[in-house]
Amino acid sequence: MRHQSPLKLSIIYICLGIVFTAFAIQSVTSSGWGFFAYFLILIATLDFGSGIRMLLLHIKIKSIQKKK
Repeated sequence: MRHQSPLKLSIIYICLGIVFTAFAIQSVTSSGWGFFAYFLILIATLDFGSGIRMLLLHIKIKSIQKKK
C-alpha cells in the first residue's frame, strides 16, 4: 500500500471535519442538542485538529527539503 502525503491527508481530514460539522448542524436543527450532536462535534473537532497537524507537518517537511 502506498503512503499518502501529509497534504492529501490534511485535505481529507478537513473535508471530513466540514461534513461532520454539517451533520451536527442538521442534527441540532432537527432534534436539538442531544448526545448525537455532541458526538458529531467531537468527531469534527478531532478531524480538524488532525488536518491542521498534517498541514503543519507538510510545511515542516517542505522547509527541511528546501534546506538540503
